[in-house]
Amino acid sequence: MTVLTGVWSELVGQDVVVESLRGAVEASVATPDPDASAHGMTHAWLFTGPPGSGRSTAAVAFAAALQCDRGGCGECRSCQTARAGSHPDITVVNTDGLSIGVAEAREIVRTAALHPAVGRWQILIVEDADRLTDQAANALLKSVEEPSPRTIWMLCAPAVEDVITTIRSRCRPVLLRTPSVEAITRLLVERDGLEAEAAHAAAAASQGHIGRARGLARNAEARQRRADILALPRSLRTLGDCLRAAQRIDAEANARADAYCDAADEREKADLKASWGVEDRGKRPAGYAGALSSLTKEQERRRKRMARDSIDGVLLDLLSYFRDVMAVQLGSTQYLINADVTDDVVSMARERSPESIVGAIDAVGACREALEANAAPLLAVEHMMTRFLP
Repeated sequence: MTVLTGVWSELVGQDVVVESLRGAVEASVATPDPDASAHGMTHAWLFTGPPGSGRSTAAVAFAAALQCDRGGCGECRSCQTARAGSHPDITVVNTDGLSIGVAEAREIVRTAALHPAVGRWQILIVEDADRLTDQAANALLKSVEEPSPRTIWMLCAPAVEDVITTIRSRCRPVLLRTPSVEAITRLLVERDGLEAEAAHAAAAASQGHIGRARGLARNAEARQRRADILALPRSLRTLGDCLRAAQRIDAEANARADAYCDAADEREKADLKASWGVEDRGKRPAGYAGALSSLTKEQERRRKRMARDSIDGVLLDLLSYFRDVMAVQLGSTQYLINADVTDDVVSMARERSPESIVGAIDAVGACREALEANAAPLLAVEHMMTRFLP
């Protein structure tokens, strides 16, 4: 396995991707025109891969390497500011809401038209390209198709199909894979100083998500929350159990969203008041009410998204649990995701029929689809829980 250094060091298990991106960096130095080399550099990239694979990390590392005189040394001011998110010529666009709207897309386009201030390129990284509305994507299309000479676009999404055809057809795809348990374990041991056994357990439970692996390894509360989730399927005996479990999941998701959003909402409203020169007892300037209404709507969308993302994390844990149960029923205990609860998994495999486990897996998938379609979270989770009953 190649030892990755500099800005590439955080890309765990992505050796092939790093080799390709390094080649593009070298091509960009040899040929300043980003479209002059069909197999080297180009002006638009689409990074795809499962959650936790490092799509945004790869894009930021690539952007840093393109701005660096040494191809991503990781030590110069350009690399350090790029990784810290403060490089003047690297703009990272993300959203806490459910979507990226046309107004924000037009602002991104205006930034893309600027000449680089200190670096070699003006680079736009859109972390949640799959959340672009159709109108927003259309607003970006012309700039992505015919960018300014020194502009590079980097879009990130879970899958190529999540980005509209007109955008993705103009981007070079970069596919990241799920890092292996061994690669994540090595990262946690070598860079985070964890014991090998604890690192391996966290890596396996994370299902290839590096950030979650670190969270599980470092945070006892996160480990306990996961243990409570994995204990749910065997605790459900009655309809009342199902409804109470669903209520608890929904309430905890909303509480976690509130814990972040309450403080963020107040800070953003204070910033808005300051930018408009609004005083507590003074007259509101014309247009302030509309700006406040837009901000409030965006904050509501963010709160909803964070709560639903929290619920989806629970669903992924449940999905991994039932997957392990099915593996045991098929005669394998060697590669369990939740090896730390093997006894519980084996007991469930003995108690339930394979057909009921398939039904439970289908129920989790249906719940995720319902949430994606904007169903009421509590009702969706309640319906799923009832399908877990023996």
